[in-house]
Amino acid sequence: MTICILTDSAVQFPNPVFEGRNLVSILPTRWNNHGEIEDGHELKAADLPESIHQTSAPELQTPSSSDIGEAIRALGGRCSGVLAILHSAQFSHAYGHTIEAAEELQGNVPIRVIDSHTTSLGLGMLVEIAADAAKQGQPLNDIELHIRSLLPRIYSLLCIPGLSYLQRRGYLNSAQSRVGEYLGMLPIFTLDNGELLPGEKARNTRHLVELLHEFLAEFSDLDHVAIMQGAPPFDQETRALRERLAEDHKTTPVSEQIIGAPLASQIGPRSLGIFALQGS
Repeated sequence: MTICILTDSAVQFPNPVFEGRNLVSILPTRWNNHGEIEDGHELKAADLPESIHQTSAPELQTPSSSDIGEAIRALGGRCSGVLAILHSAQFSHAYGHTIEAAEELQGNVPIRVIDSHTTSLGLGMLVEIAADAAKQGQPLNDIELHIRSLLPRIYSLLCIPGLSYLQRRGYLNSAQSRVGEYLGMLPIFTLDNGELLPGEKARNTRHLVELLHEFLAEFSDLDHVAIMQGAPPFDQETRALRERLAEDHKTTPVSEQIIGAPLASQIGPRSLGIFALQGS
């Protein structure tokens, strides 16, 4: 038997087809919609409103420790160990609940739990690398150490115009989010140790491309750049960014995915993100 990788529904894979994909399990997505918990497999980011000041939107329901425990038990039957890699603990209680489940299952199957300090495509990069290592037969401890060594090399920048979603999560007050959305602000946040930290504000979408390009230009060596498109997408802006990347980082793989509904429900569907893995 080999190592299995467990992650949560916030994950998005830069390369949807990768070595070891069959070893990866994703915790089920459930939504709290008007007080009712329901499965959300069909929900897409485009189904969510750009602002939730005038209308409501489903909220992502964090899996309970018992639900996560059941998922780990299911993997225990076919795996010699489980490595759980979760999105940032600042975004939900998924990491904490997984730690609780792992403690309850001590002795049944070896389990390691990692807070990735990132989300979406950044999380997906780590899961893909872990799955490839598991496919090669590497032991649990070695895979865990390797993934932890990569955490400081994942850099993330997020443009979040849907400030009402951040208000719902307690990052902003009502006045800040209402004024920001009314003015069409394009605030940029960095993910630092998994926490959203406000940075610059783009004056317009052209300036946004310049700021994203400046962010990536700081790195001389990048293993991968993943662009998280909003819904609807920033087509012209990402095209311009790709052109600049092609000049600066000719050999760096660049992937692009539309934001997933789980993250969109937390930061808004129009959010644009850059996830970069710095070279070793």
